[in-house]
Amino acid sequence: VVLIEDAIHYRSVNHRLDGRSIKLYRWYYSRICQWGLNAGIFVILALAFIEKPSSLSVTSDLRFKHTLWNPPCGLTEVIEIICLLVFTLDLVVKSYLIGREEFLKCKWLVGYMVVIMVSVIDWTMSLSMTCDETVRIRKLLRPFYLLQNSSLMKKSLKCIKRTLPGITSVILLVILHLCLFTIFGMLLFAKREEDMERELYFKNLSQSLTSLLVLLTTANNPDVMTPAYTLHRGFSIFFILFSGFGTYFLMNLLTAIIYNQFRGYLVVSWENEEQIAVLHHNVGSFPNFIETYCFLDVSADIHPEKVTEYCSIMPKYVYQPSPQKACQSYSGRIPREAFQRLFDELDKDRIKKHHPLPEYSSKFLQMVQYIFTKHSVTVVGNVVALANVVCICIILVIECEKTVSEREDYLETVNCFFILYYLLEMLLKMTAFGWKTYVSYGSNIFDGSLTVLLLGLQISIFSTYRLPFSNPVHGGPIALWELVRLVNMLIVFRFLRIIPNIKLMALVASTLVDLVKNLRAFAGILVVVYYVFAILGVWLFKGAITAHSANLSTVNSRIKAVNKSLQCGSYEQLGYWSNNFDDFASALVLLYNIMMMNNWNVFLDAYSRYTTEWSKIYFIAWWLTSSVMWVNLFVALILENFIYKWDRNQGCSNGDMERTNLETTVQLMFRGQIEEPTEEEVVTKLHAHHHLQHLTMSVSVDQT
Repeated sequence: VVLIEDAIHYRSVNHRLDGRSIKLYRWYYSRICQWGLNAGIFVILALAFIEKPSSLSVTSDLRFKHTLWNPPCGLTEVIEIICLLVFTLDLVVKSYLIGREEFLKCKWLVGYMVVIMVSVIDWTMSLSMTCDETVRIRKLLRPFYLLQNSSLMKKSLKCIKRTLPGITSVILLVILHLCLFTIFGMLLFAKREEDMERELYFKNLSQSLTSLLVLLTTANNPDVMTPAYTLHRGFSIFFILFSGFGTYFLMNLLTAIIYNQFRGYLVVSWENEEQIAVLHHNVGSFPNFIETYCFLDVSADIHPEKVTEYCSIMPKYVYQPSPQKACQSYSGRIPREAFQRLFDELDKDRIKKHHPLPEYSSKFLQMVQYIFTKHSVTVVGNVVALANVVCICIILVIECEKTVSEREDYLETVNCFFILYYLLEMLLKMTAFGWKTYVSYGSNIFDGSLTVLLLGLQISIFSTYRLPFSNPVHGGPIALWELVRLVNMLIVFRFLRIIPNIKLMALVASTLVDLVKNLRAFAGILVVVYYVFAILGVWLFKGAITAHSANLSTVNSRIKAVNKSLQCGSYEQLGYWSNNFDDFASALVLLYNIMMMNNWNVFLDAYSRYTTEWSKIYFIAWWLTSSVMWVNLFVALILENFIYKWDRNQGCSNGDMERTNLETTVQLMFRGQIEEPTEEEVVTKLHAHHHLQHLTMSVSVDQT
């Protein structure tokens, strides 16, 4: 059973196979144990939000003097040592299951041990210093726990590492392009009287490089060009040539190369490494390797009763039809080829079967069933939902200038009639399909849940305010407009029911869902990068920017009254005081704003003024890592995911797409480019299995 589970989940079979180890192995990979391990990883990463400097405040604006709550010494340390004990137990169990030789070969497990040891030493030093140290090395090591727990994350990191040399040539070309135009700019805008272009953007080498680098991301366009363009039209040619070649050619070329190189190395990685996983998949499902007597009889077949026993561990959507498919043409013992076909079912698409429609004797119910099982009823419902959204938009446009107390209540009345239609449609569909069939469609669950919620809100509005909605602003515990606004938002959200009925839209939506569900490993790498840069940012720039304190009541007036002494577009003039590195949460938000590249030059300039010019290295490194590398990588994954699903769904109707749940994982996307191992390779792998050979000798002794 364990070997079959390894085959299903593409896990390595290089682990102990004795009875005690098998029980421990199944316990380790049980849902409860893995959830506990993931919870420990989540908790130790989340400690950064409450550790000093704490992020527990309403706002991060530097103009407000906060009295931040910082945990007492020992509170977070106790939670952290519990997590470290969980990781130590995880390391001990893994090391025991794979054996000493495999442990020493695995660099990740050796690194796991080193990280735990360093963390414990740093934790001890924190307690000895009464938690008053400024830098905690172990905080920078915490993302390692997330990385080592995901094989796909580790594989992706290896692919990214191999991709870097391939894109170095383009990055060097971008640097050369930047340096050449920097020199041209400094020569072109030489010091002259009243030359604002030089004073603002080309005063020295550092400022010139920074200005053109930001222009490469279009964040300061056309600001950087305006002073020179005001003096002479011809200066625009310099900036157009720079941004035209750099932004629209080199940066897009970099995107294409990152996509091609990463995808190529990912395929190579699968050919070199994941073939081992496919081999494990075949080894785990190899019938000669399942029962102990098969170790000595390589021609042994499997009895049908054993097939049913093994199938009991498979997902229900797989094993129900599979034994019949494997056994349908055989009697007695099942040949190995038939048993192997059983596991081939695991790689097929999930076919969702709906319950049969109920049978009614009443002619009226038969007519209802005939009408409301038609697709045209869904189309009519979509048209009605569109009409409801259009009514909301028209009324919002008409009353946009009115205050809440001046607004009429006819929008609530209109919504009431639409909600009654939604309720009637839901009840009639439920009658036509039957309860089990109705809830087997995801679109019906979405539609019905929102309809029930809308009905409940509408009933609460009528019961609280009654017609004609007297005192609509303060007539109950919740203002009428707040309830109506919530109803309108739910109605607009319900309009998303049209997505499954438009094939291309459904394909795009399912691609997005697959990205959330099945590409979590790549998002995990982004979490690691964010975490590391946020910790470094807090260490480097905490308290670097200071502001005069202000009362909350005077902030709005101060924002409106712009200080004329401040440079237009600066950190201070734009009021970016809440974007800082004074705590972990603020650092995450600031890094996200920089990744978006809109006005990221403001932060670049501010921290270089408040600290030193060398601070630009940190921001440029984050730009290269997030915007250049990661965003382009994510675009590549979206393209690959969409192309895969598009090819698989060609010729399928909307109903077929809904019934067939295509699981788009990285394994499946690149599985077609991997050659299946031959039977000889599987047997060779079995003979090379250290723990298997040990178990085989034990079985031989027992049988003798």
